[in-house]
Amino acid sequence: MQKSSMWIIFYSILFLIGAGLSYGSFTQYRKTQLLLSKGIRTNATVIKLLPSVSDGTTVYSPVFEYTDRSMVKHIYESSIQSYPAPYKIGEKVKIIYNPRKPKNVKTISFWGLYRGSVILFMIAAPFLIIGGSYMLYSFK
Repeated sequence: MQKSSMWIIFYSILFLIGAGLSYGSFTQYRKTQLLLSKGIRTNATVIKLLPSVSDGTTVYSPVFEYTDRSMVKHIYESSIQSYPAPYKIGEKVKIIYNPRKPKNVKTISFWGLYRGSVILFMIAAPFLIIGGSYMLYSFK
């Protein structure tokens, strides 16, 4: 196998990795759009802030309580951790949840809704650019 063929294969693999990550990003985006169109919006109350230590710094993840349309209370622990704490205990936050799966909850904010798709695409972009650029350059 020639050296240039190996590079084409290598950069093609990089491009395919980027394409796969982009597809994952798009899938996350579509799930969020579906939740926004079919989900139920309500207010949740921050009932506590769970502390944990990360790199010597205490970070906090909020725990929300909300009531669904059937008047059943649910607890939702956010996977987002930050310092300083993003909310205060007792603060009201707008959320959206899937009525069929009340544990499928997102806070209504840019990062609450689109965090997964943005991060995946940020990882995918260099793979797409580097792999695609090399392939375009090599096929001229």
